[in-house]
Amino acid sequence: MAGPSALVLVERIEGHIFLIRGHRVMLSTHLAELYEVEPRLLVQAVKRNIDRFPVDFMFQLSSEEFAHLKSQIVISRQTCETEV
Repeated sequence: MAGPSALVLVERIEGHIFLIRGHRVMLSTHLAELYEVEPRLLVQAVKRNIDRFPVDFMFQLSSEEFAHLKSQIVISRQTCETEV
Protein backbone atom coordinates (compact mmCIF):
# COMPACT_ATOMS: atom_id res chain seq x y z
CA MET A 1 0.00 0.00 0.00
CA ALA A 2 1.34 3.44 -0.95
CA GLY A 3 1.97 5.93 1.82
CA PRO A 4 0.79 9.55 1.87
CA SER A 5 4.06 10.85 0.39
CA ALA A 6 3.73 8.47 -2.57
CA LEU A 7 0.20 9.74 -3.22
CA VAL A 8 1.37 13.34 -3.15
CA LEU A 9 4.11 12.49 -5.66
CA VAL A 10 1.61 10.77 -7.99
CA GLU A 11 -0.73 13.77 -7.83
CA ARG A 12 2.19 16.11 -8.47
CA ILE A 13 3.29 14.10 -11.50
CA GLU A 14 -0.23 13.80 -12.90
CA GLY A 15 -0.62 17.56 -12.61
CA HIS A 16 2.38 18.03 -14.90
CA ILE A 17 1.27 15.75 -17.72
CA PHE A 18 -0.09 17.54 -20.78
CA LEU A 19 -1.60 16.34 -24.04
CA ILE A 20 0.44 17.73 -26.94
CA ARG A 21 0.28 16.46 -30.52
CA GLY A 22 -1.77 13.53 -29.27
CA HIS A 23 0.91 12.44 -26.80
CA ARG A 24 0.99 12.64 -23.03
CA VAL A 25 4.13 14.64 -22.21
CA MET A 26 5.95 16.36 -19.38
CA LEU A 27 7.98 19.50 -19.80
CA SER A 28 11.70 19.40 -19.14
CA THR A 29 11.25 21.95 -16.35
CA HIS A 30 8.84 19.64 -14.51
CA LEU A 31 11.03 16.56 -15.03
CA ALA A 32 14.05 18.49 -13.77
CA GLU A 33 12.07 19.51 -10.69
CA LEU A 34 11.22 15.86 -9.98
CA TYR A 35 14.87 14.83 -10.35
CA GLU A 36 16.03 17.93 -8.44
CA VAL A 37 18.34 19.18 -11.18
CA GLU A 38 18.40 22.30 -13.33
CA PRO A 39 16.35 21.95 -16.55
CA ARG A 40 19.35 22.80 -18.74
CA LEU A 41 21.37 19.99 -17.10
CA LEU A 42 18.58 17.50 -17.76
CA VAL A 43 18.36 18.50 -21.42
CA GLN A 44 22.17 18.33 -21.77
CA ALA A 45 22.24 14.85 -20.21
CA VAL A 46 19.57 13.61 -22.62
CA LYS A 47 21.38 15.11 -25.62
CA ARG A 48 24.68 13.52 -24.52
CA ASN A 49 22.96 10.13 -24.28
CA ILE A 50 20.43 10.50 -27.08
CA ASP A 51 21.09 6.98 -28.37
CA ARG A 52 19.55 5.62 -25.16
CA PHE A 53 16.17 7.22 -25.87
CA PRO A 54 13.53 6.50 -28.52
CA VAL A 55 13.42 8.99 -31.38
CA ASP A 56 10.10 10.39 -30.17
CA PHE A 57 11.28 10.85 -26.58
CA MET A 58 11.85 14.58 -26.92
CA PHE A 59 10.61 17.33 -29.22
CA GLN A 60 10.60 21.12 -29.33
CA LEU A 61 7.29 22.97 -28.95
CA SER A 62 6.30 25.45 -31.63
CA SER A 63 5.64 29.05 -30.53
CA GLU A 64 1.89 28.46 -30.85
CA GLU A 65 2.02 25.25 -28.80
CA PHE A 66 4.05 26.98 -26.11
CA ALA A 67 1.61 29.92 -25.92
CA HIS A 68 -1.38 27.55 -25.70
CA LEU A 69 0.29 25.40 -23.04
CA LYS A 70 1.33 28.47 -21.06
CA SER A 71 -2.27 29.70 -21.01
CA GLN A 72 -3.46 26.24 -19.87
CA ILE A 73 -0.97 26.22 -17.00
CA VAL A 74 -1.98 29.72 -15.86
CA ILE A 75 -5.68 28.83 -15.97
CA SER A 76 -5.01 25.57 -14.10
CA ARG A 77 -3.02 27.33 -11.38
CA GLN A 78 -5.68 30.03 -10.99
CA THR A 79 -8.36 27.34 -10.59
CA CYS A 80 -6.28 25.49 -7.98
CA GLU A 81 -5.62 28.68 -6.03
CA THR A 82 -9.31 29.61 -5.90
CA GLU A 83 -10.31 26.10 -4.79
CA VAL A 84 -7.90 26.11 -1.82
